[in-house]
Amino acid sequence: MNAIHTEYVKSYAKTIFLSALFLVSASFNSVAQTWPTARPVKVIVPSAPGGSSDPLARLMAEELGVALGGNFVVENRPGANGNVGASFAAKAEPDGYTILFSWPGTLISAVTMYKAKPFHPINDFEPIVLIGSIPNVITVDARLPIKSLNDLTDYAKKNPGKLNFGSTGSGSSWHLAAELYKKVTGVQMVHVPYTSPAAVNKDLIGGDLQAVFPGTMAIASLVKDGRLRALAIMADTRTSVLPDVPSTKELGFPELESTTWFAFLAPKGTSPEVVKKINQTVNTLLTKPALQEKMTKLGYTILGGTPQQLTDYMKSEIVKWGEVVEFSGAKID
Repeated sequence: MNAIHTEYVKSYAKTIFLSALFLVSASFNSVAQTWPTARPVKVIVPSAPGGSSDPLARLMAEELGVALGGNFVVENRPGANGNVGASFAAKAEPDGYTILFSWPGTLISAVTMYKAKPFHPINDFEPIVLIGSIPNVITVDARLPIKSLNDLTDYAKKNPGKLNFGSTGSGSSWHLAAELYKKVTGVQMVHVPYTSPAAVNKDLIGGDLQAVFPGTMAIASLVKDGRLRALAIMADTRTSVLPDVPSTKELGFPELESTTWFAFLAPKGTSPEVVKKINQTVNTLLTKPALQEKMTKLGYTILGGTPQQLTDYMKSEIVKWGEVVEFSGAKID
């Protein structure tokens, strides 16, 4: 009787397991079949409206809506260096109707900068796809006697602690790009954090700051009108936005690479079919000449790839920038 009972229990448990698996699979298939037409898909952007990330987020939301026959709506949720919006997305229902559009200043800093981790970019999300990136650029006040990257390093070494560099906040790409430069060259500069690119540029033009390490589009107009001087693009190639500015790689500093990349992620547990559909759609969109032209004009390098490639890239970025943060001593409680 005991043997028969045991076999019955095993058979019953197997039936329950297979039934549950079938229901989960059917649920996923149902979601994949109806998504994204049931209601609008929220594209969470963890910064204020009108920021430097907004144009790409809105462009991709519009393109996804057209391609998938749904309504993708950008929802700005700024605060705490992006942690407010990203935390909201991480806790959202994983039903495919909330996705996060974000970047390393929020995603990677959540792991490397904060004592109390607000979320984990890999553990709390389903990585979907890399979209594009913008390189940081090493820039100085044009009134300074600095014409090249070597000039900046020499000047900083001769004037330790006398150069102020501005950023859009501790842990932002502007901040960490400068810390990477300090780590590689051994110079001393003073970090002055702000809350917006406009505030940084205002004090840079006014002479309160001497250097800045932003994304190219944030200062391209100021470089072109001669108020700022761009010394090097922090990438392995030049950018279409500032084509006359050499890359750090061609100047002999391949380790001085810093880009602000942008990606889509979904709350952990989102249907694999939905993740796959967004990934495939974005990769297809990124091959279209019209979208490529728009992104190039905005200064982006076009990326794409698989969810696994995004996962692997985030892991490598956590290691790289974790070392830079440790070197700088920067922390946010």
